[in-house]
Amino acid sequence: MQGWPFGLYDSGADSLYALCLLTRTLRRVSTHTAIDKKNNLPAASRGEIPVDGVRAAPFWLKAAMWAGRGLIVAPPLVFLAVFFLIPFVFALKISFSEASLSIPPFSALWQTVVGGGGHLVLHLKNYRYLLTDGVYAISYLYSLKTAFFATLACLALGYPMAYAMARAKKSTQSILLLIIILPFWTSFLLRVYALEGVIRDNGLLNTVLLWLHVIDQPLKIMRTTLAVYLGIVYSYLPFMVLPLYATLEKLDMTLLEAASDLGSRPWRAFVDVTLPLSMPGVIAGSMLVFIPAIGEYVIPALLGGPDNLMIGRVLWDEFFSNHDWPVAAAVSVAFLVVLAGPLALYQHARIKQLEH
Repeated sequence: MQGWPFGLYDSGADSLYALCLLTRTLRRVSTHTAIDKKNNLPAASRGEIPVDGVRAAPFWLKAAMWAGRGLIVAPPLVFLAVFFLIPFVFALKISFSEASLSIPPFSALWQTVVGGGGHLVLHLKNYRYLLTDGVYAISYLYSLKTAFFATLACLALGYPMAYAMARAKKSTQSILLLIIILPFWTSFLLRVYALEGVIRDNGLLNTVLLWLHVIDQPLKIMRTTLAVYLGIVYSYLPFMVLPLYATLEKLDMTLLEAASDLGSRPWRAFVDVTLPLSMPGVIAGSMLVFIPAIGEYVIPALLGGPDNLMIGRVLWDEFFSNHDWPVAAAVSVAFLVVLAGPLALYQHARIKQLEH
């Protein structure tokens, strides 16, 4: 293999290295070409690379480019296929079956006949049942409402925290980041149980307030909607703070100085400069909070009451209480389509907007 250009060997790392060299070379060629065109130099003296020359690139160079792309794209694709696509296909298959007293507790889609052969049997009654029973629509709408207001609360609390972290000294930022990341070192379930110990009737919060004579009787927080909101905000607040901090920390301070020189007050500079530039962090943090909060099960089950019926709890009841796997699978598939559909359309429209 020695003697190949760029010292290329038959490995992914060297292929990626060759791709980087090729990209840098093409950038330099395009830059010099643009300068020469501006100076009205002839094409022969500019040394332009014709389009046919690029198309007629050597085979090893094309192979290196494809190998480099494959090394970058393959790991996330494999991860999505194993942990998302394959489970989704299984859930979709179960949603078209019928519940039965067997192991597993659903019928097979391929029904064999006595004389030999078989035929495919798809049952749509599970999806029709979702449209006729109002509990699924109510639980889904309640999940949307809860996730939406919890996301707003996380944004209202997380934005000032991220802004203060971004404006702090570099030495202080490390300590503040450690404080934000520290809860991830503890089990999610243990954190919810710890919050329950704080807000229950004889918990830490009521004990301190009674001792200070702020209240005469314990506050009723457990088994309420407020407890569910507190649990979601407490658990998912770091997911809002970290993307916001990453965006605000890269903000160019000279833009704020220029706004101040032009006579803008601090609040006006924040609205006109900081807030628009931080919108990528706001969108990323909101998605990281909103999407898992919709399907939350642990927090409503431990902190909420019977009125806090979210879609995650409905799925649990269908799977493990009613043992109706086909209906549960239909609920999960419909839930994914209704949730992921608008997000996919939004992402598609955003990509189209960036292209234009």
